[in-house]
Amino acid sequence: MTLYIDIGALEDIPAQGARVVRTSEGCVAVFRTADDRVFALEDRCAHRGGPLSEGLVHGDRVTCPLHGWVFDMNTGEAQGADKGRIRTFAAKVEGGRIFLDAALLKRRSAA
Repeated sequence: MTLYIDIGALEDIPAQGARVVRTSEGCVAVFRTADDRVFALEDRCAHRGGPLSEGLVHGDRVTCPLHGWVFDMNTGEAQGADKGRIRTFAAKVEGGRIFLDAALLKRRSAA
């Protein structure tokens, strides 16, 4: 059984924007797409550690604000000629609230 943590309202994140959830082991960027889908990723670009939460959201991809690397928010994989991957976390929206998978956030601290 998956345990989810309520991190706030969907409306707290602007369309095509992000919110950072701080954990004891690091930050998770929670993105809202233009069509109200939600993705949660490690808030660090695989290239040089840029803050992805400050990146440009386009469709289900985000572009790092530092050097323009693009990541698929479904898989965390870098796109195009770039190589690398960032961690993704399960997220869902229910009743206008955003929930993150608590087990994945906890597992991250064990790494």
